[in-house]
Order: sequence, then C-alpha cells, then structure tokens
Amino acid sequence: QCLTEKGVVMYGAEWCPHCQNQKKLFGSSVQYVTYVECPKEPKACLEKNITGYPTWLFADGTKLEGEQSLLKLEQQSGCPYG
Repeated sequence: QCLTEKGVVMYGAEWCPHCQNQKKLFGSSVQYVTYVECPKEPKACLEKNITGYPTWLFADGTKLEGEQSLLKLEQQSGCPYG
C-alpha cells in the first residue's frame, strides 16, 4: 500500500516470467501494488517509455527495469517491507 501511496507503478505483461516472479515476492499484498498490463494498455506504457518488463516507475521519475528485490524497492521508495 505504501508503494501505491507514493505513486510507484509496476509495468509488465501477463506472459512475462520476470513479472510473475516479481508479483510472487509480494504474495497476497500484490493486490495493493499499482500495476499496468502493457499489452492491454499500450498507450500508457508508450507514454512512459516502457521498453522492458517489469519496469518500476517512481513519482520522482526514477525507473528501475527488471526484477527488483523487496530491499531495493524499499531503498528506492522509503516503504518498509518488513
């Protein structure tokens, strides 16, 4: 929930194994992560220059591409996961 409150968005695709791995890290809390399914919303992804999945976009414009650890997301967002 903290990630969403801070404007963090995950961009991905249902068929992407790295996206599925990323979602699994969150367990049942994944429902609180703002997620954009790029094949279903191509315009939204093109506007944000998303070129690979998963991509995390932060409110300050920072972009992290590829699977990220919960620690890395915590460090970037300031949202504790523990």
